[in-house]
Amino acid sequence: MSDRLDITYILTCQAGETAEEKTLGIALEQTVELPQSCLDADLQTRITGRVDELVALADGRYRARISYPLAAIGGELTQCLNLLFGNISLKRGIRIVDISWPEPLLAALGGPAYGIAGLRQLTGQANGPLLCSALKPVGLSAAQLAERCYQFALGGVHIIKDDHGVADQPDAPFAERLALCQAAVERAADETGQRSLYFPNVTASYRELPRRLQAAKDAGCRGVLISPWITGLDALRFARDEFGLALMAHPALTGACFGPDHGLAEELLLGDLFRLAGADASIYPNAGGRFGFSVETCEAINHRLRRPLGAVKPSMPTPGGGMDVARAPEWVRRYGSDIIVLIGGSLYAQGDLAGASKALREALTAA
Repeated sequence: MSDRLDITYILTCQAGETAEEKTLGIALEQTVELPQSCLDADLQTRITGRVDELVALADGRYRARISYPLAAIGGELTQCLNLLFGNISLKRGIRIVDISWPEPLLAALGGPAYGIAGLRQLTGQANGPLLCSALKPVGLSAAQLAERCYQFALGGVHIIKDDHGVADQPDAPFAERLALCQAAVERAADETGQRSLYFPNVTASYRELPRRLQAAKDAGCRGVLISPWITGLDALRFARDEFGLALMAHPALTGACFGPDHGLAEELLLGDLFRLAGADASIYPNAGGRFGFSVETCEAINHRLRRPLGAVKPSMPTPGGGMDVARAPEWVRRYGSDIIVLIGGSLYAQGDLAGASKALREALTAA
């Protein structure tokens, strides 16, 4: 790894644009935000992005690689995001498809506190896939959601999370739901000897987020669900550093970034960025579900979450979004055992949550 941040783009030129002008424009826009004619030699050499490659592709687009000095970032995640896709997000025809992370920046960002090994330790599952389900739908009372939590725990679901849309609504206020659901997993553990973890959804405003994180910790939760593209990605690092909870990241709102010719590649946002910001597990919509991700995209996300990346711990891929119970073992065989299988609706459809969960856990173990 170098001491520069290398970013690879696929460029689609608009009418009147040349690839050379577009690439240089990105390098300037994302650093000094001035024309070259306004810069002295020192700034052009020391701060401005450097165009290292520009290649015409067969489909009429271009691949460009620009490297940026760490002096333009300063070790902050917020400025790193700004440099990655700040002003150029307002332009068109720019898609980031690869990032090469320098060691100093990896060290500054930190990554997960627990990672795959830590989640296994928390759940007591030393090997094989983990099973996760979601408490839903919005509109049920806290007691009704807690009963579903209890049934999932009886069935051996390793992580039982709030649905990302279950927040602090009148039907199931956060504080009441937190207390009842955490009590439910503890009661099931006393009865079965199996440990299930309840991850409440703490996604909230900057004022409320710390209160929910502290409440989850005080209640005995070992982890939480958070939607970092809603709270702001740096909220993951805040939660990691200040509260010591395992973090499961939800992809809500990220789809706006995944255009075919503009935005960020899915594996970079849900893989690299979520992982580096501190997500121990990253949820993404699996192929064959209701969101349309391809198998290739899902495998690329898995790779980014688990690949060696300096001293950064690997994160647990969490495919979900309409997974079918019948196909779950197939996905384990394809993706490997270091995944969290997230299944909700397909379990609910069977009626007997405890029985359906137990059968699925056994099927996943056999896979």
